[in-house]
Amino acid sequence: MDNLKKSSPKRTSILSYWTVRYLLIISVGLLLTALTTFWWIQQEAMSNRMQTTGLLAQEIADRSVNHEGSIEISQNLGKLIEDRKRFFKLTVEMCVIITDQQGQMLFSMPPLTDDEMRHKLNDSLNDSRSPEFKAAVAPISSDNETLGQVIVLQSKKSLRHIPQEEIIFFSVLLLFLIILSWLTIYLLSRKLAKPIQKVAAAAAQISHGRYDIVLDKNAKEREIHELMLSFEEMAGKLQQFEHSRAIMLAGVSHELKTPVTSIKGLIHAVREGVVEDDEAVEFLDIALQEAGRLQRMVADLLDYNALTAGMVSVRHDRLDAVPLLSEIVYQWKLTQEETVAEPVLHMPRNPLFLRGDSLRIQQIIVNLLNNSVQAKAPDRKVQLTVELLEQHSHGLAEIRVQDNGLGISSNHSEHIFEAFFRGSDKQSTLRGLGLGLTFSRLLAESMNGSLVLEKYSEEGCIFVLSLPLDH
Repeated sequence: MDNLKKSSPKRTSILSYWTVRYLLIISVGLLLTALTTFWWIQQEAMSNRMQTTGLLAQEIADRSVNHEGSIEISQNLGKLIEDRKRFFKLTVEMCVIITDQQGQMLFSMPPLTDDEMRHKLNDSLNDSRSPEFKAAVAPISSDNETLGQVIVLQSKKSLRHIPQEEIIFFSVLLLFLIILSWLTIYLLSRKLAKPIQKVAAAAAQISHGRYDIVLDKNAKEREIHELMLSFEEMAGKLQQFEHSRAIMLAGVSHELKTPVTSIKGLIHAVREGVVEDDEAVEFLDIALQEAGRLQRMVADLLDYNALTAGMVSVRHDRLDAVPLLSEIVYQWKLTQEETVAEPVLHMPRNPLFLRGDSLRIQQIIVNLLNNSVQAKAPDRKVQLTVELLEQHSHGLAEIRVQDNGLGISSNHSEHIFEAFFRGSDKQSTLRGLGLGLTFSRLLAESMNGSLVLEKYSEEGCIFVLSLPLDH
């Protein structure tokens, strides 16, 4: 037991389990979304700033041509560049270079030597030599003649730069979304966990033998409402089943105890010499009858348990129904007293073949005939009828067993096929476990057929055994 406790994994509540996992999933998803968005913003910022840099280069190129159509560097060009940098929020890392048509440097800001300029630009003087910088080039032209060019260099780092205020705002927004997602998941998980916790507590209560379960069935969610309702109904049926089981167990114990007590008393009377001669023989005959009744009750109980456990094999043979039923009725009559009239048989003239197990069919028919004899009315002689019919439309053969006994009351008609059920009118006169009809119906269903009570009244009953035809 200690080893099992040590090896069992640590359990966590459904609320903690799903909240933590959902939080991790959403956090990772939001972080990936944020990184993708951040990268996209940087690319867009670089593209927009390069367009702005190109516009600045073009403006400088336009201002560097005088009325005579030659290059003229204005004295206010430095101030213009500073103003534009502040207006367009360009960084201090920007470098502006103006060259003539021969590539000679005419202006630079910040001031550069010719070697420094050529170190920054490539050999064609139209792009940055360093991969960390990007260049915007605008030609200086007049009358469709190129006089020179303006090169504006900016570092990629400055082009991708996002202000700290925007980063803080974006981070706060991301954190807020994570907290909001966690709170939403937590509330939803708690709402879903509550009914499950109640059901688990109710199940634990049932395991301790307490079936008075009361659950909240007013949930707005249909599935939770159905869960609560179904669980409460299940608890009620379990309570009813437990009550019925206790009653049936008491009844079975009583029925089995009665013949044992009778046998013990009768044999004890013979042994002690209380009765002698013919009376002793009569006592032994009664003891044998009680032993036979006890044997039949035990056999019924074993057969029922075996069939419900699926341990009874049932054949599906092709059977000729007319000779089979005739032989069953004939053998049954041999075991009855002379006062029991022979059943009347109504059989079709043509052969009728059905599919089933001859032994199981005999068990069902014999049980129905025995029940009819036991239900004999005191004011009339038992009359039994066995009729065989063919139902072409349903592909079934019907075996109808009719008697003129006491009948079955309407209160009991719905329960006669229940295990261990015995009507109150029979309990005082007959001994049995109430398994005969239950066992017979199970046998009929195992042969793909059915057994039903078709008609019941004070003048008798009609039971119908339906079995599939074999064409």
